[in-house]
Amino acid sequence: MVDAARARKLADRIQQIVAEMLERRIKDPRLGFVTVTDTRITADLRDATVFYTVFGSEAERADSAAALESAKGIIRSEVGRQTGVRFAPTLTFKHDPLPDSARHLDDLINAARARDAEVARQAQTAAYAGEPDPYRKPEEGPGEGPESGGEDQA
Repeated sequence: MVDAARARKLADRIQQIVAEMLERRIKDPRLGFVTVTDTRITADLRDATVFYTVFGSEAERADSAAALESAKGIIRSEVGRQTGVRFAPTLTFKHDPLPDSARHLDDLINAARARDAEVARQAQTAAYAGEPDPYRKPEEGPGEGPESGGEDQA
């Protein structure tokens, strides 16, 4: 087996090669604005999964996936040539859902902030339902209480 550091370095190198290939050499018109976000490789260095995002609609995402599948062989041969490993890893392209999840979380956080601002706005003009200090206090008559010194001092 290969150590984890070598596998991580190879995965990083594959990510760079794939991104460079998509930017410069692959001229498929179906390929939209694709960003390679991550690459993971198995411990035996045989299979690599390349995660990508596509800026655009669902149709553009599907077109880009088809373009990546058709260019898989060219990209794999270039990965094998530039990395110098004995066996070029098979490439699997997978859409990365992370940006969509992050966008959803941002929307939830913004909605929570709006609700908090609404509650704060309502709290500024709110009045107590009862007395401002609802706790009972012992009734103090004249000469009884700590400030008058009514207690016996020993």
